[in-house]
Amino acid sequence: MNIAVPKFAIIALGAVFSAYQLVLAASSLPVGNRPGQVVLAMVLYAVATIVSLAVVDRRFTPWIASANVLVAILLPVLVATQLPEDHEIGSDYSTWHVAAVGVLMVITSARGFQLLAWIGVGTLVVQSVLWAGVGSLGSLGVIGSVLWVGVSHMLQRSLAKAERDAKAYSVAEREAAEWRTAQEAHLSERRTRLGQTARMALPMLRHIVASEAVLTPGQQRECIYLEAAIRDEIRGRTLLDDAVREQVMAARRRGATVTLLDEGGLDDLPPEESERIHREIAAAMRSSDADTIIVRTVADESDVAVTVVGLMASGVNLLGHSDADADDSEVALWLEIPRSAADVVVQEG
Repeated sequence: MNIAVPKFAIIALGAVFSAYQLVLAASSLPVGNRPGQVVLAMVLYAVATIVSLAVVDRRFTPWIASANVLVAILLPVLVATQLPEDHEIGSDYSTWHVAAVGVLMVITSARGFQLLAWIGVGTLVVQSVLWAGVGSLGSLGVIGSVLWVGVSHMLQRSLAKAERDAKAYSVAEREAAEWRTAQEAHLSERRTRLGQTARMALPMLRHIVASEAVLTPGQQRECIYLEAAIRDEIRGRTLLDDAVREQVMAARRRGATVTLLDEGGLDDLPPEESERIHREIAAAMRSSDADTIIVRTVADESDVAVTVVGLMASGVNLLGHSDADADDSEVALWLEIPRSAADVVVQEG
């Protein structure tokens, strides 16, 4: 179970650590020769800490982080230079600035500016070596401050990686859900089409089996009509309803060649608009005597949802009826059905 730590709790913890350093600084005021420098260091540290913890606007955080590095450079200068030369390091809290710089750089690192945090703590190491020598790094607590920044850096990298992984898992989960939904929709559509095809073809298939495939010319024509109707269910999809199916079959029985092409664009239409489009398709086919009728959907970005084209030409098709030929066909019907309810323009040639 994931436990989310409230943001205010983290800010409060940082404020407590910072306030503790100020308490130590106040207790060390009598030790130095120039207490005013310590007070100035305390004020700089307090302001830097408060601003770092309180300001959340990302436009200002780079400037705040840079200012924190400047404060980290000034604190050792202000505090260490006012201590007596014979002062024994570690005998009191007069070197409070070491831990204060560590806390301030940890806050800077936690705000996402790890490089600046390392620069700040690096200047602390250099200044401490120049002031008290390499051997004093342990007694001053400089090593501890460096370790704090290192741990903060590692935690920030771990948290950033966990956040990236969580986002990647979320995206993968969403894509998997979308893929599953699409697959279920395809499966449902496939089952519906197969069921409808079975209902259409089963009587004829039973008759073919019963007659041992001995069919009259009329029954052969019915098989051709049935095959075309099954193809319509696959290629026509949203263009079909019972009225359109009836008119398509009527047109074929009188000898016309009918092609239905659903290329998308009607799936998201409201039911009332789909019903209107079906009515207009059926009415156009009912009133046309064209030899070839082509009904096709139009892409979503167009104001037209469906086009119905009727061609009149000479020639003979497989059923012995006239068929359109690309070389000498004439437009007998041109219908553009709008996507929304509006006037329909029908042009007959």
